[in-house]
Amino acid sequence: MSYRELIVELERDRAEELSDALLDLGALSVSVEDADADTPDEQPLFGEPGLTPERTAWQHSRVIALIGEDQDPAVLLAAASNELGLPETPKHTLREVEEQDWVRLTQSQFEPIPIGQRIWVVPSWHDAPDPDALVLELDPGLAFGTGSHPTTRLCMEWLEQHVETGKSLLDYGCGSGILAILAQKCGANPVIGIDIDPQAVESARHNSERNRADVTYGLPDDLQAGEFDIVVANILSNPLKLMASMLSSRVKPGGRIALSGILARQAEEVAQVYAQWIDISVWREHEGWVCLAGTRRA
Repeated sequence: MSYRELIVELERDRAEELSDALLDLGALSVSVEDADADTPDEQPLFGEPGLTPERTAWQHSRVIALIGEDQDPAVLLAAASNELGLPETPKHTLREVEEQDWVRLTQSQFEPIPIGQRIWVVPSWHDAPDPDALVLELDPGLAFGTGSHPTTRLCMEWLEQHVETGKSLLDYGCGSGILAILAQKCGANPVIGIDIDPQAVESARHNSERNRADVTYGLPDDLQAGEFDIVVANILSNPLKLMASMLSSRVKPGGRIALSGILARQAEEVAQVYAQWIDISVWREHEGWVCLAGTRRA
């Protein structure tokens, strides 16, 4: 089956509505991009993580709908325009989509990732470059964490250097489970992973089974009372500040904590919040992100 792209340019206020209408009427997928991209009028839309953007759409938007060969683009667009009450059907262009092996194309974008001294994160369709290394088999998915983001990489490098055999560990905000799995492979035991997203918990369980890692996962209400030798949390600065008391209380006296998801300019503010319980400082910085690490005072 061949596919085409229906392309419409229109003002900001109607782009999202048109996207929704096209999907409701049978478009296979819809994306919206800046119609002024790569021109002097291009507008940056999204700010830094954790901050609300000043604008939620571009002034001039380009709506791109993927449709099948059996769908009439003019009829589809007319129906969507009528549903929105537009005074007239917007002008459109069509673009043929070259047939490709989409699975192979997607897979080609994800190669094994080396991290630290001996860690490899390897997609399931690749062999490990070094089978004697610490190998984590992990496919890109819905839950955050494949090792490609600087915050995940920082936490993994910290774990590689600081996890000791038999030490208990809590991964709060576990996402894909990548940090918990690595910690268990480094010798931590027991390892607990907690996330507020049930889908992330299921993804983490699946990834642990694939990697033959003995990790217990759950939602925050599933976390029983107790302290850990190591607590790691790769989230964002605002949630980390709000959870400072709770996370610090989960660290045994003399135990370690590592925090990431923090921009370099936010490091001092986050560290100050934890300082009443933890002797904490920047452990390492990478691409504008930092990992804070410290020890809980007895």
